[in-house]
This record gives sequence, C-alpha cells and structure tokens, in this order.
Amino acid sequence: MAATSGSQGNGSAAADPAGLSHVSLPNAVLAQFTLDDELAAYREMLLIRRFEEKAGQMYGMGLIGGFCHLYIGQEAVIVGMTRAIKPGDQTITGYRDHAHMLACSIPPKAVMAELTGRAHGISKGKGGSMHMFSKEHHFYGGHGIVGAQVPLGTGLAFANQYNGSGNVSFTYFGDGAANQGQVYESFNMAELWKLPVVYVIENNRYAMGTSVKRASAMTDFSKRGLSFNIPGEQVDGMDVRAVAAAAAQAAQWCRDGNGPIILEMLTYRYRGHSMSDPAKYRTKEEVQKMRTESDPIEQSRDRLLNTYQASEAALKDIDAEVRALIAEAADFATHDPEPDPAELYTDVWK
Repeated sequence: MAATSGSQGNGSAAADPAGLSHVSLPNAVLAQFTLDDELAAYREMLLIRRFEEKAGQMYGMGLIGGFCHLYIGQEAVIVGMTRAIKPGDQTITGYRDHAHMLACSIPPKAVMAELTGRAHGISKGKGGSMHMFSKEHHFYGGHGIVGAQVPLGTGLAFANQYNGSGNVSFTYFGDGAANQGQVYESFNMAELWKLPVVYVIENNRYAMGTSVKRASAMTDFSKRGLSFNIPGEQVDGMDVRAVAAAAAQAAQWCRDGNGPIILEMLTYRYRGHSMSDPAKYRTKEEVQKMRTESDPIEQSRDRLLNTYQASEAALKDIDAEVRALIAEAADFATHDPEPDPAELYTDVWK
C-alpha cells in the first residue's frame, strides 16, 4: 500500500449531512472473488444479519438486558476485514461487537447466550452485549468506554512487535470515537514505534446520533493520522470486495514493518445507535435509499445470481441453514441456566 493518505473519489460528500455520496468510490480496488469466496462472504454476512435481527427481537421481548447495539448494514466491513487475518492476529472493538465475535469464528450459541447472561455465554454471562471477550479466539473485547479499545489495540500491537510474533492488531472504532483524545495518543506511539496495527474506523455516519458533518471539523477520517505520518485510505465499506482488498494491503503494510495504517470504512447502520434509540435524526427515506442502493448482502446476492449464475434455490438453502442456526442459538440462550452466584467472584483481579 502506498504511504500516502487521502480519499478516492471524494465527490461532494460535504454537501449532505450523512455523507451518503461517500459510499461509491469509483477508483476503489476490488478483491477478485471466486464463486467460493463470494458464497462464503454472502453466508457470513447473512449469518451476522440474521443474528442481529434475532438479537433485536429478543431484546424487545425482555430477554436481553442493558444496552444492545446492532450491526445491521455494516456486515461487509468485518467480513471483508477478517479475510486478511492470520492465526494469532488480534481483533478488538467497541460495544457494537456481536458481528466481530461471529467473524472470529465464535459459535453463535456462545455469543447469544452471553447476550442473555447465561452460564455458557462466551464470558460466562458476565459481559453481556457490550463486554464480550475470548482470548482463545484472539478477540480482546467489546469495550463500553468510547475509544478505550484504541490504546488497548495499540498495546496488543506493541506486544506483537516485542515478541516478534509477526502478528497484526486489527483495532476497530467508530466515527464518534475518532474524536477522542486517547486515539491520537495511540496514533503517536504507534507511528513512533512502527507498531503493526490496522486502525479500522467504521464510519456509519452518525456516531451516537449526530451526523459527522455537525460533529467533526475533518470528515475525511482517513486523514486523521496525517500529522503523525500514518497513511490512510477511504474504503467503500458497503462492498465486501473493496474491504477485502484494502484489508489485505493494510495487513501486509504492517507485516512488512511499516508501522500503523488507517482504513476508514464508509458504511451505514440501518438501526439506531442502540435499541433505545428511535433514530429520529434521519429520515426513513435516507435509510431506505441505503438499503436499496448499497446493501452489502443484496450486492453480494446480485453478483452470485448474475455474475456467477448461482441459483435462487441455492441461496434460499443458505438462508434456511443460517436461520436454523440462529434459531438454535436463540433456543439455547433462553434455556441455558443462569450463572451460579459464586461466578461473581471468579476472574476478578485481587
């Protein structure tokens, strides 16, 4: 990847509050997917979509407590990024973390059981929606404090360099977190020490409910590392092929010893910031426009049907398989026992 920063095909994004014109980057490099690649990406994105839809339903039924942040619309980001992961690479993110765990090959049962606070949840029912963790899968957390995962992800990269592991830390945060001070302290250290970290800014346009145009003086987040000499690139985060291509280049940049890099994923969430957010700060027409023109799963489905000549029946079979898997996970999560009260005193630093 070239050591220059900037956006491709910026267009007139500054003219609209949500930055919708950012979605299409005409000069974007696309990964060359085989039929198997496209089918695998389609299934994984569909798994995340169906999981999140079920999580939203269960939250509405009172089966999930606390906050719950859904990833619906952003599936191409994590699915494309994980194509660049090698054994031992770490993933860390904020509180919108269910999809990242599924993409790290954590079973849906274990994630759903964590949402419902059950004994066999991935964090033994103690983390809930926002604070899941699995060292076994090299997933170092959803984190509830905005931006807190960025210095931690930078620390993981420091460990990789110190140990000579050759691994890369994939550190995810949003457009809202990008304005936090600890992010820039992390950028400074990462570039100073040439740490192998890919900073993935998931720009879903609204942070907690305010458009990037109103909240950020610099709305091109790929340029946020310029003063630290960190290169950056804007990526169409609604196209899994564009994400996969950018991820491969960014990961190799880090593995070659060039230090950190920033990928700004131009994506969009269809639901509110959390389940308690009615999202009245945007119009239904805007959301429908994104669903109609840029949905990552529908784009993949269209390619499978029109480019790879996959059959409608085959895609329906995939959807049926995924729905059955999610139904099984939901059933498990509602019948698994709650943790023993003694579990409160385990895993506590003394």
